[in-house]
Amino acid sequence: MAPLDDLTDWLRGSGLEIVLFVTGAILLSRLARWISGRIYQRIDARPAGNEQIADEAAKHRHVVTQGLTWVVIVMIYSIAAVLVLSRLGIPITGLVAPAAVLGVALGFGAQRIVQDILAGTFIIFERQYGFGDVIRIGTLGSEAGVTGTVEEVTLRITRLRTLQGEVVIVPNGQIVQVINMSRDWARAVVDVPVPASVDLTRAREILQEVTAAAVEDPDLGQMLLDAPTVLGVQSLEVDSVHLRIVARTLPGKQFDVGRELRSRVALAFQHEGIRVAAAVDTAEPMAAS
Repeated sequence: MAPLDDLTDWLRGSGLEIVLFVTGAILLSRLARWISGRIYQRIDARPAGNEQIADEAAKHRHVVTQGLTWVVIVMIYSIAAVLVLSRLGIPITGLVAPAAVLGVALGFGAQRIVQDILAGTFIIFERQYGFGDVIRIGTLGSEAGVTGTVEEVTLRITRLRTLQGEVVIVPNGQIVQVINMSRDWARAVVDVPVPASVDLTRAREILQEVTAAAVEDPDLGQMLLDAPTVLGVQSLEVDSVHLRIVARTLPGKQFDVGRELRSRVALAFQHEGIRVAAAVDTAEPMAAS
């Protein structure tokens, strides 16, 4: 009966403490996530300078909150693990030497993890991008890169949502270039091809009328920082001339502004009877087999 009594005493003492430590760690981690969620709500509810886009400081606060939440959760489980080992009777001081050897071994095998965490630290504190930014990330071994909206930034990974709804997770240490399309302001560039036979002076007048109407539009005008500019002839081709319009927009709104300007230009040209010549397929038809 002695071993059974010893087991009962251990369960009532150290065993119960281990259960409490594990339960406490789980509850504290959930509390940390709940607090971070409330902080996100406070950040999103805070009025920004313009309702069309989140404030830059709010984006940075989002990223800092995500990073600190991740660090707090890691610390909670690390402390709980140390306390559980001590209650199991495993001497912590005796694990220092093996832990040092294991740390060196893992250091060689976990170089990427350390690299990811260091890169994530610089991303957060240098404010390279934040929650809600539209960015294009160039990674190692990728030429085209990945474009999407930032949904989460931690010390180890960055999560993007592409226009197709795909979730892309990129380790921070693999990022070699970041193009932020949502910082301060953006520029919408619209090239308008017109037939070479069209009166260019009249074509420019039509474009200027479109840009003037765009500023007066209550919806489109809110996304513009100033009036769009008709730069003139951008390029010449055999049967067409390309006229360029540029517009300075709110961060991340250059795509919406570009689509709306193209639509308005197309309708204005259609109203004036100006048609853009379709591309002619000069390839010879293949012989039927």
